[in-house]
Amino acid sequence: MRAVPDARTIWEAARSLGLDPRPVQFESVPASVLYEFAAYVIPGRMSHWSYGKAFWSMKTRYDYGLAKLYEMVINSNPALAFLLETNTPLEDVFVMAHVMGHVDFFTHNRTFEHTAEDMPERVARHAERIRQYEFSHGQETVERLLDAVLAIQEHVDASLPKPLSAGLPRRAPQQAQPDYSDLNPSAEAPHTPRDIHIKEGTEDLLAFIAEHSTELEDWERDLVQMVREEMLYLWPQIRTKIMNEGWATFWHARLMRILDLDDEDITNFARLHSSVLQSPRVGINPYLVGFRLWERIAEVEGLDALWLIREVEDDVAFIRNHLDRETVEALDLYTFSLHQDEVLVDSTEFHNVRQRLVEELTHGGIPVIHVEDGDYNRRGELYLKHRHEGRDLDVPYAERTLQHVQRLWGRPVHLETRQDERRVVLTYDGRQSSKVVI
Repeated sequence: MRAVPDARTIWEAARSLGLDPRPVQFESVPASVLYEFAAYVIPGRMSHWSYGKAFWSMKTRYDYGLAKLYEMVINSNPALAFLLETNTPLEDVFVMAHVMGHVDFFTHNRTFEHTAEDMPERVARHAERIRQYEFSHGQETVERLLDAVLAIQEHVDASLPKPLSAGLPRRAPQQAQPDYSDLNPSAEAPHTPRDIHIKEGTEDLLAFIAEHSTELEDWERDLVQMVREEMLYLWPQIRTKIMNEGWATFWHARLMRILDLDDEDITNFARLHSSVLQSPRVGINPYLVGFRLWERIAEVEGLDALWLIREVEDDVAFIRNHLDRETVEALDLYTFSLHQDEVLVDSTEFHNVRQRLVEELTHGGIPVIHVEDGDYNRRGELYLKHRHEGRDLDVPYAERTLQHVQRLWGRPVHLETRQDERRVVLTYDGRQSSKVVI
């Protein structure tokens, strides 16, 4: 049997098509390791029960043949890609071609411009510090704090000029003095210089709490900042899921066409590619929607149009600017609603479909909460406000989340939202929840 192309050959083929991926390190790992990495999102990350729950959910689906994860790629420099060791040689070629698209996208899309290229090393240092905190303060105490912080981890503002623990720039790094603080794991919270001051009005709830909470000890404040730094790294991937997966799929299709494969491999690749583009019973397949959109842009505007779009847009702009009637009809997209046990189609009109997708993708589908007042009632209470944009909050979920916010703030917390055109204020004072409709 003829040998299949190796990683170097695939990387050079990608560059011949115009892609510009940074170097990639590939490693084959067992299923248990790959699914552990996927559950933690970044290998070496801090321990938490929710990651273990995600691992067993994904691993069980794999064991029963319900789902299969072929690879995982990490946005770092060099990029890291982990392949399932039970992949066939052709599956590895297919996956490596897909990875080249991802890494090219990480390298050039503007939303990734300020992400730390050494995040795997950073999260490993974070994990070590947290282990030290568990030794000093008790595992249960640290886990309760992590429960609270992870409950609101998405509420950061990636548009801020610098994170509280400033990351290294991605391009043309300046020479800096070495920082040896992480070599002393027994030290309590390292005091990172703060380059910005988080004020009221911010959407960065984690940053505001880290800077202004009077309840947190130094080590607790450090833990909040670590979670925030990791979430800032992950936010660009939330904002570009459809673009990124579509880009990788678009280019793996083209790469596989120019690689030296025999007829049997080409046939098997067609089956793999088709499986990636299957339509789900509910929701959308980001691989399929992204791939069809990139194909449509190339068809209508030419290949040269792809490079600028890849660089400057995110999913919201991508859908708003390029989802047209022909693509909606080809993909059989529609809006729907649930009525008791029935799913009813509301509209197949492309304007309605596009608008619904934009609404669901805005801010990653996560409610926007900003800090209205950090000294509400002049008693140090925290008043938050939901930016209502036509979609109501899940009130029971919000009430439970407020309990975690109060744990971090130490004083009563309030959240204002809207329901049925009326103001609703949810409050948790540390003992009980209340709800006022105005």
